[in-house]
Amino acid sequence: MTHSRDIELGDECPTPLSRLTELAKEDPARRFYSIAHFLTPRALYEALKGLRRDASAGVDGITFEEYQKELGRNLVNLWERVKSGEYRAQPLKRIYIPKEDGKSQRPISIPSLEDKIVQAATVRLLNAIYEVDFLDCSFGSRPGRNPHQALDEIDRILFREPVNWVLELDIKAYFDSIVRKQLVELIERRVSDGSILRLIGKWINVGVIEEGRLLQTEEGVPQGQVVSPLLANVYLHHVLDRWFEDEVKPRLKGKAFLVRYVDDAVICFQHEGDARKVLEVLGKRFSKYGLTLHPEKTRLVEFGRAAFKKAERMGKAPDTFDFLGFTHVPEKSRRGSYRPGVRTMRKRLKRGLKTVAEWCKTHRHIPVAEQHKILNAKLQGHYQYYGRSANYQGLWRFYQIVIRTWHRWLSRRSRTPMSWAKFQNLLNRHPLLKPQITHTWASARSPA
Repeated sequence: MTHSRDIELGDECPTPLSRLTELAKEDPARRFYSIAHFLTPRALYEALKGLRRDASAGVDGITFEEYQKELGRNLVNLWERVKSGEYRAQPLKRIYIPKEDGKSQRPISIPSLEDKIVQAATVRLLNAIYEVDFLDCSFGSRPGRNPHQALDEIDRILFREPVNWVLELDIKAYFDSIVRKQLVELIERRVSDGSILRLIGKWINVGVIEEGRLLQTEEGVPQGQVVSPLLANVYLHHVLDRWFEDEVKPRLKGKAFLVRYVDDAVICFQHEGDARKVLEVLGKRFSKYGLTLHPEKTRLVEFGRAAFKKAERMGKAPDTFDFLGFTHVPEKSRRGSYRPGVRTMRKRLKRGLKTVAEWCKTHRHIPVAEQHKILNAKLQGHYQYYGRSANYQGLWRFYQIVIRTWHRWLSRRSRTPMSWAKFQNLLNRHPLLKPQITHTWASARSPA
C-alpha cells in the first residue's frame, strides 16, 4: 500500500475521538448532534488500512489494487462526496454460502470498496460513543473482544455462580428481521447528526443485485456490510441487554446472567421460576421489535451442580446447551467434583471434517509435501478456535479422523492402495500437527 506520507490527505480531525468517549461517559443521556466532521480524508485512509486487501469486489468491480493506484485522489474525492451529500451507496452483490446443516444457504451481501471505507470510518467514529454504552455482557463485534472471552464468561458463571437453569436463545433470521425505522429511532437516542443518520439510511436501504436484478427489501440489515454488526449490536443493546439489566433482573427472585455475542445469547438463572417467567415475556418483548424466537432452537435446560447431581442419581445423561460452536456439558473433574466442560458441536465437527475430506479428494494428486503443509494449516486453524482446555478429546477425534481421511484419499491416487504401514512411514516424514490447547480457562476459574 502507498505510505500515508505520500498522500496529501491532511490530518485527523483536530478534536480526538477520545473526546467523544469522555463526553459519552460524562452524560449517558447526551445526544451527539455534530460528529460527521470526524470523517476526514485521513480518517478514510485509516479505515482503508484496516480492510482486507484480498476481499471480493462489489458490483462496481473495483479492487483494492486498482483503487490504490490513485489512492490520495480517490480518497479526497470520496470525502468530498460524503461531505457534500453527493455520496451514493452502491447496490450490494449477493452471494450464498452453505449453512451448518448443509441443506440451506446463507445470503451474504458484498459492498463496494468505497462503501466499505466510509462504513469502516463511521464504525470507528460510532464506537467511540457506543463502547461507553454497551454492557459487559456483550462480546460480539466489539473492539478488543472475541468469542473466547464470551466462552470464558459462561464458564466463570457456571463454575462460580448459583446457576441451575440455562436459557439458550436463537433469534430467527435476526439480521433480516431488524425493523429499520426502530433501529434509526434507537440510534437517534444517542446520535442525532443528520449526516450520519443519512449515511446509515443509505446503507440499510440499499438494494441487492442478484442474478442481474436489483432487489429491494423493506426490513433488515444486510449481512456482509462493515457497519452491519455494529447496527445489530445497537439494536439488541436496547431490545435485550439494557431491558434485561434495568427491567428484568430487579424483578427476579434469584441471580441471573446474560451473555451475548451479536445475535447468539444465553441467560443463566438461579431459579426455574425466574427462567420460565423470562422465557414467557421475552417473546413478547422481541415481537415489539420485529424479532421472533426460533421455537425449536430456543431451549430451557436444567444445568449446573444440582442438575448434574440430580442426573447422576436418576442414572440419566445431563442436559446440555450450545453456544458459539461448543456444546456445553457438565462433567466430573479428576477429584470427582462438578465442572462445566465443552465439546465441539457435532454440526461444526461434521462440517470441518467434510471440508477436509473434500479438499483431500480434490487435491490428492498434488505433491505429498504440499498436501502436508496445507493440511497442517487446516488443523492449526481448527485448534486455534476449538482448542479449549476442556475440549481435548474433541480435538483428538478431529485429528484422528483427518489422519484416516488423508490415508483414504492417498490410497486412491493409484490402483494399488497404500498400506497402513506405508502410510505410517509417510506420516513419520510428514507428521500432521497434533492437538493443541490454545485457550485455557484458568483465569475464569480463579477466585475474584
